[in-house]
Amino acid sequence: MRKIIIGIIRFYQKFISPLKPPTCIYTPTCSEYTLRSVKKFGVIKGLFLGFKRILRCNPMNEGGEDPVPDEFYIFTRRRSH
Repeated sequence: MRKIIIGIIRFYQKFISPLKPPTCIYTPTCSEYTLRSVKKFGVIKGLFLGFKRILRCNPMNEGGEDPVPDEFYIFTRRRSH
């Protein structure tokens, strides 16, 4: 299943994404983030993280550097200051 999901993401990156203007406000892009998440955490957790990222990718958020987390959490952990 992992290989199928990775193949779908790569297909999107190679053939669909270039047809659209760049819209992702994050680095890495949402598709790359999802790809890395699936590779790191598996299909279910990786797609969940990718879905959460896509929901955050909108003009209401600042964007910027947003790497795949080191550990999986359902809810975002608050950073201590």
